[in-house]
Amino acid sequence: MDILVVHGDIEDPSTYKKLVVEKADLFIAVTDVDEANLISTLIADDVIDVKRKFIRLRNTSFAKSAIKDKLSISETIFPLQLTSATVAGLLDYPKANNVKHFKYTDFKLVSVRASNHTGLANLQNERCQIIGIERNKHFFVPSQKEFIQKDDLVYFFGEAERIRYLSGLLETHEPQSINGCVIFGAGEVGVSIAKSLKERGKKIKLVDKDIQLCERADEALDGTVLVINSKYGTEALFEEEGLEHADMMIAATSNDEYNIIKCLEAREHGIRKVVAIINELEYYNLMHALGIVVVRGPKMSAYNEIIERIYSSDVVMERKFCGGKANIYLRKIFTDSTLIHKTLKPFKNMNDVSAFIIREGVLHPFERPITGKEMMLSLYFASI
Repeated sequence: MDILVVHGDIEDPSTYKKLVVEKADLFIAVTDVDEANLISTLIADDVIDVKRKFIRLRNTSFAKSAIKDKLSISETIFPLQLTSATVAGLLDYPKANNVKHFKYTDFKLVSVRASNHTGLANLQNERCQIIGIERNKHFFVPSQKEFIQKDDLVYFFGEAERIRYLSGLLETHEPQSINGCVIFGAGEVGVSIAKSLKERGKKIKLVDKDIQLCERADEALDGTVLVINSKYGTEALFEEEGLEHADMMIAATSNDEYNIIKCLEAREHGIRKVVAIINELEYYNLMHALGIVVVRGPKMSAYNEIIERIYSSDVVMERKFCGGKANIYLRKIFTDSTLIHKTLKPFKNMNDVSAFIIREGVLHPFERPITGKEMMLSLYFASI
């Protein structure tokens, strides 16, 4: 890689003096130690003229403190919070594989695994559009004549209620609602997910083979969650502990292979929604092929979040989806925008792009030139 690597103590100011730059556009602190990240941010700000500072923190209590403003940190990233929030988001969309939220609009991006065949024309309207389909590991932007096939992963963008309705038409195997949840893995990820689900009033059972992790989890959750220590973790556990009656099972250990096995066992015992936390990208396609809902682990969540925030601003936002195969770009048109007095023309080649103007909760296809006056109070949206 064409990068400058410097060996040294990140808590020693002299280390930063080895850098050849006096000014930097961006400083990112992503060690596994919160204190080291905070101290390195302070030192870097003192030694180097830094425009933007990103910091990754494990302790979510920092999110409620004023430390971000006091240290002039541009962005704080909480990996555990990102993963647990993604899992909790599935509670509002039981049929979904993933849910993404955006600034400036209440529209959501929701992916749903199709268990039925249907035509696109019957599904799309001004409140919701299908902006992408993943079929046999290949992502594409569908045409109006494209038919949804069984096992397609369909990406909806639009109004929440409309997406819930369409999800029910496409997917008939997943539960209509989620109340009881089983989590395999009592480490930091499992406990963080349990806390998020507990806040939503769900019944939770947390399972792990390590007795010490179970004890720590029970303490962290104030004894409000049933923590089960299973030394061997055999399939019989589903029947012995009544796990098979859960609406959703989340495999949240640090071992991707173990997570896959537990998801398959849960499916065999009748649990209709199974979710695996993925720690390595190489297992993404395998889990999708097995029909397992995939949620990025803390490490991958932090990486993607940082990349998205680097290329986003208060005006333009970028979000990746479909395992990084596709991007969404949104541009907010403020009243002082430089686009107000200009005319925008559609892309010449729209084969791999869907573009819309979002105005007053309605999706308008970007198929003709848009004048400056029409730009007022609009949000430009494109999926690539």
